Amino acid sequence: EKLEKIIKPSIGIFTTIGDAHNIGFVDLKAKIKEKLTLFKDVKQFVYCRDYLSIQEVIDDCVLADDFIDGSVFSWGRSTKSDLQIKDFQTVGSWTKITGLVRKEVVEIEIRFSDKASIENSITCWAALICLGYSNETIRQRMRSLHPVAMRMELKEGVNNCTVINDSYNSDLTSLEIALDFLNQQKQFKKKVVVLSDILQTGKDEKKLYSEVAELLKKKGIDRFMGIGPSILRNASSFITGGSFYPSTADFLSKYSSSLFNGEIILLKGARKFGFEEIGKVLEQKAHETVLEVNLNSIVNNLNYFRSLLEPKTKIMAMVKAFSYGSGSYEIANVLQFHHIDYLGVAYTDSGIALRKAGILTPIMVMNPEKQSFPAMIKSNLEPEIYNFRVLRAYIQSVKESGEGLSGPRPLHVKIETGMHRLGFETEEIDQLISEINQSSEVFVKSVFSHLAGSESSNHDDFTKLQIEKFVDVSDKFKASFDYPITRHILNSHGIIRFPDSQFEMVRLGIGIYGVSTVERAEGKESSLENVSTLKSTISQVKIVPKNDTIGYGRKAYANSKMTIAIVPIGYADGLNRKLGNGVGKLLVNGELASIVGDVCMDMCMLDITNILAKEGDEVIVFGQDYPVTDFAKNLNTIPYEVLTSISQRVKRVYLHE
Repeated sequence: EKLEKIIKPSIGIFTTIGDAHNIGFVDLKAKIKEKLTLFKDVKQFVYCRDYLSIQEVIDDCVLADDFIDGSVFSWGRSTKSDLQIKDFQTVGSWTKITGLVRKEVVEIEIRFSDKASIENSITCWAALICLGYSNETIRQRMRSLHPVAMRMELKEGVNNCTVINDSYNSDLTSLEIALDFLNQQKQFKKKVVVLSDILQTGKDEKKLYSEVAELLKKKGIDRFMGIGPSILRNASSFITGGSFYPSTADFLSKYSSSLFNGEIILLKGARKFGFEEIGKVLEQKAHETVLEVNLNSIVNNLNYFRSLLEPKTKIMAMVKAFSYGSGSYEIANVLQFHHIDYLGVAYTDSGIALRKAGILTPIMVMNPEKQSFPAMIKSNLEPEIYNFRVLRAYIQSVKESGEGLSGPRPLHVKIETGMHRLGFETEEIDQLISEINQSSEVFVKSVFSHLAGSESSNHDDFTKLQIEKFVDVSDKFKASFDYPITRHILNSHGIIRFPDSQFEMVRLGIGIYGVSTVERAEGKESSLENVSTLKSTISQVKIVPKNDTIGYGRKAYANSKMTIAIVPIGYADGLNRKLGNGVGKLLVNGELASIVGDVCMDMCMLDITNILAKEGDEVIVFGQDYPVTDFAKNLNTIPYEVLTSISQRVKRVYLHE
């Protein structure tokens, strides 16, 4: 009831009901009724009629006029359902679902085959019907659905095993989903489940674990390991046998590498049991240098910049150069989910890759090439136009694309205001406007320019002149066309320092990735969150005798006995060779350690003589405690170069709560 007053939802979707958080309720129906309180004033309500307990409570609520005053839409097998599911067929990873909608037979295809995803997709289908989308639009969009980040992770394990890590929560419903996912992995015959106590079900222990045992038997599990005092007390319920441990620590103390071999292992544990520690010993270690990308920080940084903008100001986020080294589709996907208005890429092939990955957000191509125009038009990408050669080639390409296009194509005009890079000069504007006006193939979506020194107060007078020049030119564009034109000139630093020049849109680049020099220059703590952490581990520790040399070319010389750590990151990973011989430093157990000798292709050596460290300890190249801005200073460069230099052979690990 309190949440409903805060949220005031206009659409309510009741997805499913399970045993999680039953404790505190008299029965399941009492919990359903409580959840329905969220939807008492919605205009539209969607649910699955096949859940009989939900249906019974809804019937009672509607009859009593307690909840759900709006339009009620149901889906399910029942003939009473507004979307009646007639059949579904799964072939490989695809499922075809046949439904009856307003007496019309409709089919959709989704690239999922597990029960939970199929059910969620049908709920999505029902919601789209309520929102008024056509059957054809729904059919097209459902085919492009991609899996989102799941709590379950599938990783290579030790001894030729595969590990499914679902160390987040544990209840009967999610256990069944995880077991279905496990059974989809056909590469192993032997299936093992490691399960913690199931908490807060409100059920009698004996009955609960009897149900668990029956479920494991039904799903064909070969071996079972239970961890926790409750599951240990009910070991006799598992008639197929198993091994039981009072705690995770007890399991780890008795673990040996021979315990698993050639199996698929499901780790399913409530968060308090810390199953991630079991995951660490079971997962196969590959290249130990990884770039961790925190997607939550991307979102928080986006919201920080939004807080500096007027509500109507749009945002274009730059995802060029592999999203500044952070990854392409993964970043674009999370930005699209959080309603970014535009994405910017450097080249057409990057935009096409995003389209193939299901990104529907408008995309501007910053460096369009004549030969790529047909592919750009086909993929609904929008070019930056910076001179007459590119403009005329684009107009010609649109003409040659034939009648398949629905109306003129958008373009973005780049204005030269002092950067002296790409862009139309002031004296070319009248002719430019004239040529665009004479063409029925294109229209101006936006006019924009680049600031040359927005990060520094030393250049404020020049920046203001750039903005004034941009206003003069963009005003001429607005007066010359009978449709609205978006203007944008501010970059990340400009948003912070020149808030009065937002116009209709701004462009977020390095700022969204957590890097800003503005606040630091003014002596303030940054409001941005660190996004990327490049880390590795110590492969070996060695004692180097006095007068010995270290590395290629024997450039490092031990003036006294030295302890060094060998770390598996080198210039092939993006660690610049100029950082060798004491120039660069990496963080080891909170202490900065100098790089000794030349940086090798695949590794480097650190002086840890005065640092307590051992093999296997973590090494931070840059991250939260050692910002990339500080790391870049040692290289006498900027964070942009550091981030974009990280090799794609370095594994990206995406963190998202």
